[in-house]
Amino acid sequence: MTELADLYPGFESHWIDTSVGRIFARSGGDGPPLLLLHGYAQSNVMWHKVAPALAAKFKLILPDLPGYGWSVAPRSGKGHTPYDKRSMAKVMVELMEKIGHARFYLAGHDRGGRVSYRLALDNPGRLIKLAVLDIIPTFEMWHRMDHTLAMKVWHWEFLAQKYPMPEMLLQKAPIEYLDYKMASWTKAKDLSAFDPRALAHYHAFFSDPSRIHATCEDYRAGATTDLGHDEVDHAARNKISAPLLALWGAAGIPSQNSPLTIWKDWAKEVSGKPIDSGHFLAEENPDATARALLEFFRP
Repeated sequence: MTELADLYPGFESHWIDTSVGRIFARSGGDGPPLLLLHGYAQSNVMWHKVAPALAAKFKLILPDLPGYGWSVAPRSGKGHTPYDKRSMAKVMVELMEKIGHARFYLAGHDRGGRVSYRLALDNPGRLIKLAVLDIIPTFEMWHRMDHTLAMKVWHWEFLAQKYPMPEMLLQKAPIEYLDYKMASWTKAKDLSAFDPRALAHYHAFFSDPSRIHATCEDYRAGATTDLGHDEVDHAARNKISAPLLALWGAAGIPSQNSPLTIWKDWAKEVSGKPIDSGHFLAEENPDATARALLEFFRP
């Protein structure tokens, strides 16, 4: 395999021992701590285009979530742990404590956004501010699943199917699947927004059958455990207390569902706007994404 490029020159690499195993992370920059969580089917590399601007104001911590990138991909347990978002959020808190940060800023895209808002609900004292990129809560996704949304996010139902059906099919053509899926989520409907070096990182991790399985477990958790956790919070009217910024692609996944209105039901203080992009804001339109995050997170 071709050696993977370092897209964070000058950043440190970390292997952090946690309750689920070793988590890989990069860190760099100067200022208050900002944790950045990636989505499916990517790794910490997805932030490489916005990192230089953010690192001028913040110390960035960029981990690979369990089962993704170079982090541990443990065998799942009851309730699809540790791939449910409550478990992943707990691991991120452990990681931040070991790096030396009890309170921090947080931004999450896609699956990382789901880990982020679950962390905010379960650990309200941890966050200074929270940004979520191109998502609405899991509760809202499942309860708003009409024909249009189901066709748009068919992978939700597919990846959540019982083992081994999705794994069996994905392992036949993992790179072809990944490229097709990622292109279909962009505004341009192609891979032009992605640095080939970043794509090489995504291809490398998604070629591993154990990580294909882990990412399916992530979605199985989403359809069961995560949904259940959201339903409890929704019924109790629990709200995120940290100021929340919702950013979404104007041609992104939740754009049809008025994301800002939805997030106002889940958080006490909400702002947000669309970015001229598809699903991958940080790679399709990094300048606008970085500006929006810096404006919101400004200490």
